Amino acid sequence: MYFASDNWAGAHPSIAQSLVTHAAGYAPAYGTSDLDRRVETIFSEIFEREVFVFFVSTGTAANALAYSAISRPGGVMFAHREAHMIEDECGAPEFLSDGGRLCPVDGPLGRMDPKGLETAIGRYPADFVHHGRPVGVTLTQASEIGTVYSLDEIGTIAGVCRRHKLPLHMDGARFANALVSLGCTPAEMTWRSGVDMVSFGGTKNGCWCAEALVIFDPHLAAEFPFVRKRAAQLFSKSRFVAAQFEAYFENGLWLEMAGHANAMAAKLADHVEASADARLGWRPQANEVFPIMKREKLARLKDQGAFIHEWGVPAGLDEKFGDDEVLCRLVASFATREEDVAAFAKALG
Repeated sequence: MYFASDNWAGAHPSIAQSLVTHAAGYAPAYGTSDLDRRVETIFSEIFEREVFVFFVSTGTAANALAYSAISRPGGVMFAHREAHMIEDECGAPEFLSDGGRLCPVDGPLGRMDPKGLETAIGRYPADFVHHGRPVGVTLTQASEIGTVYSLDEIGTIAGVCRRHKLPLHMDGARFANALVSLGCTPAEMTWRSGVDMVSFGGTKNGCWCAEALVIFDPHLAAEFPFVRKRAAQLFSKSRFVAAQFEAYFENGLWLEMAGHANAMAAKLADHVEASADARLGWRPQANEVFPIMKREKLARLKDQGAFIHEWGVPAGLDEKFGDDEVLCRLVASFATREEDVAAFAKALG
């Protein structure tokens, strides 16, 4: 019962086969092969406009270099206080942006409150050198606790950004899961809603190691090759990332895998709701489930082979906890099986 993380899941067989297929022979390096170009075209087709695609090794690299691309001396970027960029990237965004800062913004259940964002930006008047100056905003879709911004919510945050002439970045480590949840197109969830660049993740959704920064602004994209090279993120054999994305997109595989993960998470949530020994903190909107249970019950589940993480209580959760209760996280993936979910339900009781 592997529910610790979608990073624990392997690679989809079609993606593994694509790597094998493209392993033989020779191809131009550093993103100049026919395969690289073909995958860039696929990205543009998916987003319904010309986009600029830059492969990187990890989601942390994508997020940190997105910040680096827009950073200026004294720069401040705004993110939800529990965002991955603030909590789980070991200072990489600050380091690679040459000392930029991340300003936490409140908001219930993993999503920034637009009014809170407006207030936070207002604390940094552009002409007051001592505080620094705003340079951008980032939102996480789906959020760190599996909630999803609606298109209207994205548009509202983008409106705040436009009023302050700030670019809007989307951390899309679970981009496909959020997209399936909303039932919209990539264009609708990004540039049509006011997003300027996306950290586009494939690794959590069936790839070996495939991440990209997708930029919609050609002027910003023109400078980014130097940002990426300076950070040692320019792959020589980039065709092996392109090979993964080619298989990822073929026949809608990426959406199929995300849809399966979301469906398995919904079934896990149903079992939690039906249990006398646990309850949901909130209904999942993507592929992460957060039950509340007694610490003793969590220990028994782990003893029975369930890989689950204890999780910190997010801001905005009104649920009351007993002294012996904890919040846990379960993550479903493309590789989660019906029998895994059934085994968990049995163990949970």
